[in-house]
Order: sequence, then C-alpha cells, then structure tokens
Amino acid sequence: MRDDHAGLLRAFHTIVRHGSFTRAAAELEVTASALSQTMRQLEQRVGVRLLQRTTRRVGLTEAGQLFLARTAPALAAIDDAVEALRQFGDRPTGTLRITVPLVAVASMLEPMLADFLRAYPQIRLDVRVDSALNDLVAEGLDAGIRLGEKVQRDMVAVPLGGPQRSVLVGSPDYFARHGRPQHPRELQAHNCLRFRFSRTGAIYRWEFAHPDGPNRGRWFEIDVDGNLVTNEIALASRAALDGLGLLHTMEVYAREHIAAGRLQTVLDDWLPPYDGFYLYYPSRFQVPPKLRVFIAFLRARLEAQAAAARAQAPAGAQAARRRSTASR
Repeated sequence: MRDDHAGLLRAFHTIVRHGSFTRAAAELEVTASALSQTMRQLEQRVGVRLLQRTTRRVGLTEAGQLFLARTAPALAAIDDAVEALRQFGDRPTGTLRITVPLVAVASMLEPMLADFLRAYPQIRLDVRVDSALNDLVAEGLDAGIRLGEKVQRDMVAVPLGGPQRSVLVGSPDYFARHGRPQHPRELQAHNCLRFRFSRTGAIYRWEFAHPDGPNRGRWFEIDVDGNLVTNEIALASRAALDGLGLLHTMEVYAREHIAAGRLQTVLDDWLPPYDGFYLYYPSRFQVPPKLRVFIAFLRARLEAQAAAARAQAPAGAQAARRRSTASR
C-alpha cells in the first residue's frame, strides 16, 4: 500500500506548529502514540530525522527545517483545493481557526458563540486567545481580530463594531482622597496601575491626544508610575475598584463599573475614540463559506447590540453626545 503523503505531511506540520505530540494529536483526533508512529514512518520514508524530541518540547532538526519550508506550499495547495471543492455546495463546514485578543472575547465572541455553533453545526470553531500579532498563514489560522492599527496592510480587513475608546478611571474613594487630575502631566502625582505586555515584557505607556490647540488630535505617551504592574487586566481592575490607584484601560472593560458608579472617569477630553476592531484574513480569490458566514453572523450581532445600546441610553445622554459631536 502506498503511503498517505498528505496525511504524513499534515501530521508533521501539526506537530511543528504545536511543538507537542499531545496537543497535535488532540487537534488531529488521534492518540499521541499513533501520531508518534506516523512520524517514525515519515522519517523512515525520507531517511533522515526531522524532529528533535526532548522531555519538554519537540523541535526541528536542520533537515526538518528544510523539509518544513519545502512542503508548506504543497500542503497549502492541497487545503485550498479541498476548500474549493467544498464551496461547490456552498456548505459552511470544517474547522474555522481564529485568533482573538482577550478584550474581543468578552465583548464580541462570548455573546454570539452558542447561537453561531447551533446555527452552523457542521463548523468547528478553534479559538486562540492571544494579543500577539500572529502570522495567519504560517500558523494555520483562517482569520484574526485585532485593532485596526495592528492589522497588516496585505490583509483583507472587515470593520467590527465601530470606533473604540480608552478611559482613565478610579474609584470615588480614590478621588476623595487624592483629587482628580485635570491634565495628563498631573498623573505623576498619582498612583497608576500599569499593564505589562506578556509577549514582550514591555510596560504600556499611557496614551492621550491633545483636545485643542495646534496639536489637537495628536497622540502622545506618558510613562507613569505606581505600586502595581500586572499583565492581567482583571487584577488591575480589581485594584482600581478597591481604590488603590488610577487605571488606563479600554472602555469595554470598565463600562459596567462606570454605569454602576463603582468607577468614575477623568481626563475624558484627552481620550477621543480611535480605530476599532477588524476581522482580517489573507487575501484570496474566494472566501471559504465557514469564514463568510462567521463574518456575517458576527457583524449582525454587533449591529444589534449597538442598536439596543442606543435605544437604552437615556435621552439626556443622547443629547449630550449630539452636543459633543457638534462641537468638534
């Protein structure tokens, strides 16, 4: 019997992508021992060792690196051919692999997830929660969701949910004890709760935009100080609620607490809206049905949420928003 070349290649690429036989086996829905046997078969077939196995991770040999680079286009071509055949029936099916930042999980994905999977039972959703700038093609992903400023220019980008904004918040108790800053430069006198990026280890420098004058609309950064640094937004939010300090965060994280009065905003004029989230994917001649229906479903849900929020907003708040818009 001839070897299943495509199956062997897919096993090899999946192991490399995960760096683990166990995680690769889970994706391929086989046992780790069966996958190990498949790799031995492939290495015997080509006559060289492709993987270096340690107790913690699986890596590539020099031959494996060459083999990965030479076979990736062939495997991608096979996937494209299979996907094209599926599109003859225009049936949304298969595994949809997407990368989503944590903030978009809570505000976009969670509210629609169950209804989407019920509406399209032939689709399997594989969600990677990650704020890093992933290489969709190299990592075998179909699409990603990121802020517009982070989307690569060679991608097809679909806007989601409109502009976003950040807020600077603190508890009523904190402001009663320390006062309310009137200008970003006054933040040097406040305890600021800072965020560290997990991937790079860098600490986020707080961003503001000039509200008026010759620099109106121009963004600038401030390196603040404080007694808490974390890469977990929930911990930083808890500290702000407990009156420990001020927090610069996306409005979606603080909206519920602001509405309930547990947090209050300051320096609103220095934090205008900015380009919001986009769903992006590699430019191709045809969009797979599984991705097409996901985009349509997600956008419809976000539009319905926005309409409901506008309908529930108090008349006074709507009038104030209109006055603010007219004054710009």
